[in-house]
Amino acid sequence: MEGLDWMVTATGQHAPSPIPKAWHLLEEYYRFYRFLTGIEDVLRQAPDEKSCLPQLHTLVRKVVLNCYWVHVQKPEPPRDGEISVLNLYDEVGFPFTVQTVAFSPHSVSPIHNHGTWGAVAVLKGREKNKFWRRVPDAHSDRIECVGELILEPGDILSLTPDAIHSVEAIAEEPTITFNIYGETYHKERFEFDAIAGTAKNY
Repeated sequence: MEGLDWMVTATGQHAPSPIPKAWHLLEEYYRFYRFLTGIEDVLRQAPDEKSCLPQLHTLVRKVVLNCYWVHVQKPEPPRDGEISVLNLYDEVGFPFTVQTVAFSPHSVSPIHNHGTWGAVAVLKGREKNKFWRRVPDAHSDRIECVGELILEPGDILSLTPDAIHSVEAIAEEPTITFNIYGETYHKERFEFDAIAGTAKNY
């Protein structure tokens, strides 16, 4: 699995980071459950969520490289202009969301943050991320676009809880991603209207 690792923060700044060579990540009999326990171990030992994102990148890259099962767990084909989601694991008390997501060609997400950390690996297709930041203004929820990035298969994007982005599928086939998110704080997750300068819980 070739590609680049990217991280975006509340400022909308993003830059690639070094990735391990694929042969360093190869592991026989690497199963999905090992990925889940690995995520738990990293987060338990980290001083804060942001500092562990590089390690989470490595685990996401490892499971996508070694676990064929992840690649065949596909959501239902999305309708035009829509997305479809398949949850891969759901357990009461397990504080993560793990899913595959399919975007129909040319579908566009709302502008949003996640209210938690996240990591997204592109498995198929292409997606264009636009990055936004809040305009320093205590009296509104105004945002401005500060950059964009096209992700190809093999690329991984991680987001801090306050990172703001929107996603457009730009391939002529459905774009499929493998996503993992931490425990969502719903009061801190928003959908933004860049024209009206407003935000609402998402």
